[in-house]
Amino acid sequence: MISDLPFYISAVFIFSVMLSLYFIIKAGASSVVVIGIMVLLITLQGVLGYNKFFTVTDTVPPRFPFLIIPPVLLILYLLFSKNGKHYTGGLNSTWLTWLHVVRIPVEIVLFWLFTYKQIPQLMIWEGRNFDIISGITAPFIAYFGYRKHTLNKTTLLVWNIICLGLVLNILVNGLLSAPLPFQQFAFDQPNVAVMYFPFVWLPGFIVPLVIYAHIVCIQRLVGGKK
Repeated sequence: MISDLPFYISAVFIFSVMLSLYFIIKAGASSVVVIGIMVLLITLQGVLGYNKFFTVTDTVPPRFPFLIIPPVLLILYLLFSKNGKHYTGGLNSTWLTWLHVVRIPVEIVLFWLFTYKQIPQLMIWEGRNFDIISGITAPFIAYFGYRKHTLNKTTLLVWNIICLGLVLNILVNGLLSAPLPFQQFAFDQPNVAVMYFPFVWLPGFIVPLVIYAHIVCIQRLVGGKK
C-alpha cells in the first residue's frame, strides 16, 4: 500500500471494486464460473499489488503488463469464444449500464490521489479526464433507456460510444503517464498509484469491466437489440 495515504481513499476505492463486482453479478448472475474467474483474478492482482510486485519497473519482461493482459484475454474469451458468447448473450443491459455508476467514486478517488501526488493532473477532471460524465449520466440512461424505454436505440448507441471513448482516453493517458519504458507524459508527477494495492484494480479490473460493458451494449444496439 502507499504510505502516508489516508485510509478512506483506499476504502472508497475498494468499495468501488466491490460495487463493480456486484453490478456484473446482477447482470449475469447465472454464471458462477465467470464470476469465480473474476474473483480469482482480482484476488491474485490484490496479493501481487500488496506485495509491490508491479512497482518493479526494470525487469525484462516488465511486470506491469501482467496486470493488463489477463483481463484483456478474459474479455476476448467472453466476446469471441462459444461459451463466452453464451455468457455475454445472457447479460442484462440495464445492469451493465448501472455498472458505470462506479465511475463516480473512482473519479473522486483519482482526485484525492492527485492531491497526494500519486497521479498527474491530466488524470483528473481538471486535466484530460472527463469520465465522471459517464458515471453521472449512467442512472438516467439506465432508467429512461431500459426501464421506461423513452430513449431510442440511436441515443443509447451514441451514449455508449462516447463513454467508451472517454474511458479509453483516460486509459491511454494513464498508461503513458506511468513510470514505464513507454512513458510520454507527467514526468514530474507520474502515475504511480496504479502500481500499488488496492489501485492495481483500476487498470486490472474496473477499467476492463467498464470497457467490456460498453462493447456488449454497442454490439447489441448495432444488431438492433437493447
